[in-house]
Amino acid sequence: MEIKDLKVDLLCLGARVSGVDKGRKGGAGPAAGGMFSFGNTVTNVPTQSWFVSLSPYSVELVEGKYILKRAGERITEVRFPAAKFQELRTKDGISYGKIALLHGTNCVATTTIQTCAYWDTPKRCKFCAIELSLKSGATIAKKKPEQLAEVVGAAQKIDHVTHVTLTTGTTATSDKGIKHLAACASAIKEATGLPIHAQFEPPDELSMIDLLYESVDTIGIHVESFDVAVLKEKAPCKAEIPLQQFIEAWKRGVELFGETQVSSYIIAGLGERDESIIEGSRLLVELGVYPFLVPLRPIPGSDMEHEKPPIPDRMRHLYQVVGEILHERGMSWRRNKAGCVRCRACSALADFE
Repeated sequence: MEIKDLKVDLLCLGARVSGVDKGRKGGAGPAAGGMFSFGNTVTNVPTQSWFVSLSPYSVELVEGKYILKRAGERITEVRFPAAKFQELRTKDGISYGKIALLHGTNCVATTTIQTCAYWDTPKRCKFCAIELSLKSGATIAKKKPEQLAEVVGAAQKIDHVTHVTLTTGTTATSDKGIKHLAACASAIKEATGLPIHAQFEPPDELSMIDLLYESVDTIGIHVESFDVAVLKEKAPCKAEIPLQQFIEAWKRGVELFGETQVSSYIIAGLGERDESIIEGSRLLVELGVYPFLVPLRPIPGSDMEHEKPPIPDRMRHLYQVVGEILHERGMSWRRNKAGCVRCRACSALADFE
């Protein structure tokens, strides 16, 4: 089996593991998984969702090495990226791991504001678990710029991270949380000089995006789905934002940061047609935006915890087609400076380019 096919299987089916850290339980992105490194790639593998118990894949400790098996047959050795910086504490006693975490093999990531204006409303995204990690005590509500500068500096020095991902819950203010992202990014940039990625909802005023220009290298503005009916059901808050507002925000982002430095998550498995994903990806690529295609991650505790990800064959088809669209445009993850596209753990698209 090729590495890219194995990666798709693991993203969709998960793996049964014991005796190792199963990863964070909640959060703003694809949580409830662990980072598996094998071959020349890294994969954020579901390890905690209900469907994992049905997976043919398991990880076992054999003579001091972790071996990935399928139906009991040895596939490959896997490694679990470790983050020593997360064991440290700030001067006021907060665990670094509550402020930022290692994603993939070399990215440090954090949700700068762990609350969302839509969380306790009917408009919340049903696949999201942003406030679950806050409720469990795994993180803090709002990270201060100076805290992040300290933690990322330690991650750079101790674990040799090479880029940073900052995301945020949407705030009730007109800037959608962008001003705090900018403050955090500025502090990190000054302390480390590392490339930084920032994610946010498209603001009402495009000029808000300009606030990130001095300190941020790439941005993510996530549409989640191009199927309006699906968005209305699964992410009502996103459905209320006109597609044209997303397009204008993507355009402004590309003007500021350049082609391939702007990305948008597209989630497969929400109930959409393949055509909506393919045509939506084509639109993004034509704008110079990287379509970061991921399978649905049903996170325990979220409103979609009982759903199942798309089957691997469907994802392989979608990755193949979208990969060809990227190739035709001459776009590649390799040109992206920081963030999810650079990390690659949650999507196999880069492996299909």
